[in-house]
Amino acid sequence: MTLIKSISGIRGTIGGKVGDNLTPIDAVKFASAYGTFLKNNSNKEKLTVVIGRDARISGPMIHNLVANTLIGLGIDVIDLGLSTTPTVEVAVPLEKADGGIILTASHNPKQWNALKLLNAKGEFLNADEGALIIELAEKDTYEFVDVDHLGTITPKEGYMDTHIDEILKLELVDVESIKKRKFKVVVDAVNSSGGIIIPALLERLGVEVVKLYCEPNGHFPHNPEPLKEHLTDICELVKREKADFGVVVDPDVDRLAFISNDGEMFGEEYTLVAVADYVLSKTPGNTVSNLSSSRALRDITEKHGGSYNASAVGEVNVVEMMKATNAIIGGEGNGGIIYPETHYGRDSIVGVALFLTHLASMDKSVAELRASYPQYYMSKNKIELTPKLNVDMILEQIAENYSNQEVSTVDGVKIDFPTSWVHLRKSNTEPIIRIYTEAPTQEDADGLAGRMMEELRVIAGI
Repeated sequence: MTLIKSISGIRGTIGGKVGDNLTPIDAVKFASAYGTFLKNNSNKEKLTVVIGRDARISGPMIHNLVANTLIGLGIDVIDLGLSTTPTVEVAVPLEKADGGIILTASHNPKQWNALKLLNAKGEFLNADEGALIIELAEKDTYEFVDVDHLGTITPKEGYMDTHIDEILKLELVDVESIKKRKFKVVVDAVNSSGGIIIPALLERLGVEVVKLYCEPNGHFPHNPEPLKEHLTDICELVKREKADFGVVVDPDVDRLAFISNDGEMFGEEYTLVAVADYVLSKTPGNTVSNLSSSRALRDITEKHGGSYNASAVGEVNVVEMMKATNAIIGGEGNGGIIYPETHYGRDSIVGVALFLTHLASMDKSVAELRASYPQYYMSKNKIELTPKLNVDMILEQIAENYSNQEVSTVDGVKIDFPTSWVHLRKSNTEPIIRIYTEAPTQEDADGLAGRMMEELRVIAGI
């Protein structure tokens, strides 16, 4: 069982001992630290925080603990109830709130939950802010208000519909063109809040929806990370229903994957590629993804005359790079779409709407669209190390060994070869090195990964 504290919040497994797991006491401590952080950095007499949760079984418990902790600090709460990560991110600035908390462990299994923390813009906190909240939580010194100054909880249902309204207002979402195509789409929302918002979006776009695992009861029918090995049911159903494609989201709806009409994976890495291709065709500009994302985005960006930049891994880092380079779209290769015309956060809802508009503008199937993009294949591996090994020194040696290539040390070591790349990163929570490779064929990607893993073992002496 695990409790992980990071700049983006706190996540862990439900039950167990305080400090080792995400217990009620840990949830209260971290909510107290976040509320104290907001109060320490504001001159306002009254603060407001938006909260929402995914459909996890532990959601109501953690939700109530966090909400009541905030009102104990004198902070008003706008309670969205069952929601999505991007919906809370959209709600914070619309409600002119001072922050937001999303209660979700994203793609982690059902025994996990988490508190994801937002600033007044509805964006994730930066590293310094996250570190300060962790420090406040460890000090365990909070000052709660007296009975006359308690905060209030204001329920606001229907915010997922408000989120959809915001998406449908976008200039690049062509509602009428989508309706004319009369698409048929299968949706796998892993029995979480995506089972409400994705079908609702599709129905407003005139799409026939076939629901699979769309009951928001928190009982995930398969591993909720949207990877090929977890998605056999929807792949079969897309073919059986003769659907145009399938949509898969994770429990908090910030990761998006498509299933092509032939029942094959469109590829998580290519979600951003396809949506960016459409956006760039209408509004040329720059793009950003992280160092572990496919080179295909760079190719598409340059095709449209823009510049591509790679950030360190992590949504906060992608957003910072997007702002610095005036990128018009960006995200992560795990299916995360960040479209600043809505907000600076990964958003599957805007991703689906833009993808549908892209598809409606051409006479191609989803499989044909996927085949039209640069073909790259990835291999994702890891090596377990003993805690005594100096991982930083090992990575420095790798960088030195390949100094004649294009090497980035922004986040671990990334080596760009003419037709392939490898990205090596150490985990912040485990004694492992992650090895991501990409090449024009799966055999080449796997072969490059194997060679790098062997080289790492030689350097580490294992």
